[in-house]
Amino acid sequence: MNKNREKFLKKLLNTPSPSGFEQPAAKIFRKRVKGHADAIERDVHGNSYAILNPTAKFKFMLAGHIDEIGLMITHIDTKGFLYVAQVGGLDSTLLVGQRVTILNAKAKVLGVVGRKAIHLMTSEESREPVTMENIWIDIGVNNKKEASKMVAVGDPMVIDVGYKRLGKDKIIARGCDDKAGAFIVAEVIRSLAKKNLKVSVIGVATVQEEIGLRGATTSAYNVNPDAGIAIDVSFTSDHPETNPNKIGDIKIGKGPILHRGPNINPVLEHGLFATAKRRKINCQVAAEPQATGTDADAIQLVHGGAATGLIGIPNRYMHTPIEVLSLKDLDNIIKLLVGYIETLPASQDFRP
Repeated sequence: MNKNREKFLKKLLNTPSPSGFEQPAAKIFRKRVKGHADAIERDVHGNSYAILNPTAKFKFMLAGHIDEIGLMITHIDTKGFLYVAQVGGLDSTLLVGQRVTILNAKAKVLGVVGRKAIHLMTSEESREPVTMENIWIDIGVNNKKEASKMVAVGDPMVIDVGYKRLGKDKIIARGCDDKAGAFIVAEVIRSLAKKNLKVSVIGVATVQEEIGLRGATTSAYNVNPDAGIAIDVSFTSDHPETNPNKIGDIKIGKGPILHRGPNINPVLEHGLFATAKRRKINCQVAAEPQATGTDADAIQLVHGGAATGLIGIPNRYMHTPIEVLSLKDLDNIIKLLVGYIETLPASQDFRP
């Protein structure tokens, strides 16, 4: 991956964007596509749209959700400790001992996740699971009055973990799910801007996916696409305690994941496989026997229905602070999408 592209990826991943509070990351997305898209728009939910060839009749939508999981303050006790709830789903066990960044209109506030020390626990307590009720956030104040000058109920926060390189080709970061998908959408728009397109392409950085595909639902309704592809992270089976019999033989660095199942239009699916073969891009295949739980679900069902595809980014340790991706996989997904969309005719029958 070239340095300019990776610099954008790093900035996007390091910018906090918990569901409902995606504005700082969305602004970075819009800045990246500025000067490349024919139009850039946003809506009341916070979705960002980069539009190419807007007058073309056939509309093709790309979606990558720009929100990430996080936490939100629900209570400040008399001693100034904060109690929180999850924004999206995560494993509470992973929070113990972490730093957090609390976001509000005033400034970013540092906090740490506290829990009763193991030495002070009874044997029964030590066997209890970590829950949101038996951990708290410490921001270094002495009472509620001091805390209330810095934070408020409803303020969101994310785990304070930044982008790092891991080995030769891999990265670790918080929020790869799915700012890596929004990153791909932006880079595809930039690449397609140089092409003579016969269709209109609308790249959307969607919001609030982690709490119910909300941004994809509203943006797909706005776009009303004839066809579309969601880009999201997918599980791998290349690390301990995973079962290829259940999720398939999926590895980091082995290429884009093409999904097959009822959420996926077979004509679009065939086109992606043909493009991968033509462009000599190694791909992996994952079975999706039901709904995928991604923005592809919302796109498929918009208005009278849209032909929908899903491309997965191989991802280890999903919904943790140290998700692992391959830069090579990201580049190959961009290459695959550009190769497919640039050859689309002005009109195509996606009926199976």
